[in-house]
Amino acid sequence: MPLTMAAKGEENTIKRISGKPETVRLLENLGIVAGGIVTVIDCMCGSVIVNVENNRVAVSERIAARIMV
Repeated sequence: MPLTMAAKGEENTIKRISGKPETVRLLENLGIVAGGIVTVIDCMCGSVIVNVENNRVAVSERIAARIMV
């Protein structure tokens, strides 16, 4: 399921990330990689705020929809 459908506060393992290579590389630089653990903190104003490796990261809903957990 896409990250946009994950429940708040629940830990999820990233299965795969689809999209342009530049987008995947950007997410990897933020610590969002396949096999990593991500927790949705909140969804607001078209962004999804997640906790990854003890860091809070905001990604757009469009990009979050390409992250499968």
